[in-house]
Formats: sequence, structure tokens, C-alpha cells
Amino acid sequence: MNWLLRLLLALLALALVVAPAHAHEVRPAYLEVRETAPDAYAISWKQPVNGDTRLALRPRLPETCRAEGASTMESAPAAVIERWRVTCPGGLKGQSLRIDGLERTLTSVYVQVIWRDGKSTSALAQPSSPEVSLGGGAGPALARYVVLGVEHILGGLDHLAFVAGLVLLVTGVRRLLLSLTAFTVAHSITLGLSALGGAGLSSKPVEACIALSIVLVGLETVRFARGHTGLTASAPWFAAFGFGLLHGFGFAGALSEIGLPENARVVALLLFNLGVEIGQVAVVALLLAPLLWLRTDTVALRRARVAGGYVLGGAGAFWLIQRLAAAVFAI
Repeated sequence: MNWLLRLLLALLALALVVAPAHAHEVRPAYLEVRETAPDAYAISWKQPVNGDTRLALRPRLPETCRAEGASTMESAPAAVIERWRVTCPGGLKGQSLRIDGLERTLTSVYVQVIWRDGKSTSALAQPSSPEVSLGGGAGPALARYVVLGVEHILGGLDHLAFVAGLVLLVTGVRRLLLSLTAFTVAHSITLGLSALGGAGLSSKPVEACIALSIVLVGLETVRFARGHTGLTASAPWFAAFGFGLLHGFGFAGALSEIGLPENARVVALLLFNLGVEIGQVAVVALLLAPLLWLRTDTVALRRARVAGGYVLGGAGAFWLIQRLAAAVFAI
């Protein structure tokens, strides 16, 4: 039993330590292709960046397409947007495009084609399938927002670290469910306000505060395992709700990379949030299983909480320093 516990903690520590190196990769890119005239298209390519670092990604249209004039570049929060125009004899309906370099990343690309008749075609390019077909169907592929939500929560290890802290800290399945529900309700509120109402906070302070929440829940986990009960342990739903509001702004930052379809904003938002919850429930189940197995071994369970608290606190402290440095020095 002890060797399994050590293995699980080592894997958790490794995942949290290497996460910062790939954090920017899990934010999706967005490619919009808008038909402006027969065989003529305006391209908008929005790609996440981390400081001055850009992933080596590039949309590749059919070989029959040719660029018209030079492209323009503009900066956006944590992203860069490139725009250009192309002419594609015969049009793009029924054609395919590819995102070169996508197979070497951890991210995905949301592709939307808006036709002149107002209809649209949406697709999701992923590392395993970097080529997408551009049909002529109507309406956006809303179900893809579920996939984006799952991808974001599974790739957002800072969010998962906070959830892992709640699983380690909160005793009793009922109390844990109440805490996770409070976290879900809170981040759904701020995600909705940000995505639909335009409310929001600057991403860098939000990310720093998310890292701080992980430090605090790690500290509380260690203190609880050693017999000290703080606010998070005594009223975990209160702390989960408060920090959930911050995490919701973090989810909104990822969703803003691709935006919401104008004709189905609420449905797309609900589906994205559903995807987040599906990923979160899967991770909670994975973490809860070994803890339930250890519940009769109080010594091993206490050691798991202490070790897990230190791992979470250390990772949170690393992220906090990294994000504060990025905010102060713009690195």
C-alpha cells in the first residue's frame, strides 16, 4: 500500500512541476474563414502566446487558394491575431484545410467558416486529427464546446490542483459534494458574467490569485492532517465558493480565445461549462478512489494528506512566483 501511495504522489508532483512548461499550449487557437464574395475569403487567425513565445502552427488552405495582399498583425490579451485575404477558385465548400504543426502540440484549433448566406460550418482540429473538412452545413457545431471544456479542465492543472486539494482536505462524501458543488456554482457564475455580460478581470492578477488559492489549500491540508482545523477545513464550501469565483474568470479567459457563436451564445456557454464539469468529475473520481481505499489506515491517510498538501503548496508557490514575475516584469 505504501509503495502505491508513493507512486501516486510522485506522479502528481511530476505533473504539477512540468505543467508550467506546457500551460500555454492547452489554450485553443481560433481560425475564422469568412466568405466575402464568390471564391473570396477573409481569414482571421487568433493564436495564444506565452510572453514572446508562439507555437509553430500555421493554417494551410487548399493549394488552389492564393493570398491577396499582405497580412496584418495585431496583439490581443495573451494572443496574437493575423488577418489576410485569399481567393480560392471554385470556393471552399467540400474542401479541407490543415493546421500544420498541430500534431506536435497539446492544443486544439476551433475552425469556423461563415458563408455569404449567413450559415456557418464549425470544426475542431486536434493533434490527432489536424485536418478538417469544410462542408456547407448550417449552424455551428455546438457539441464541440463540450470537448473544448473537457480539454481545458484536463489541461488546466492549476484548476485541477485546487480540486485535488479539496478532495484531500474535506472529509466525508457529503461535505465533499457540497464543496465541489459550491466551487461549480461559483465558477459558473463568473464564467457566465464574463462570457455573456462582459464582466472580467485582468488575466495576470487572476492567474496569480488562482496560484495563491492552491498554496492556501495545500497549507490547510497539511495543517488539517496534523490536527489543526482552519477555515477551509471547517467550512470548505465557503472557501470553495470564494475561490471558485476566481477560477471562473480563469475559465472565461480560455473561452475568450475562441469566443461564442452569436446565434447560440447561451447554449455554447452551457456546453463548455458541461465539458468542464465532466472533466472535473472524472478527476475527482480518480483521486477519491485511492483515498477511500486508505480510509481504514489512518496513518497512511494522514501521510497522504501531508505529502499531497506539500506537493500542492509547492506547485502553487512556484506558479505564484512565476505569474507575479510575469505580471511585474512582463516576461
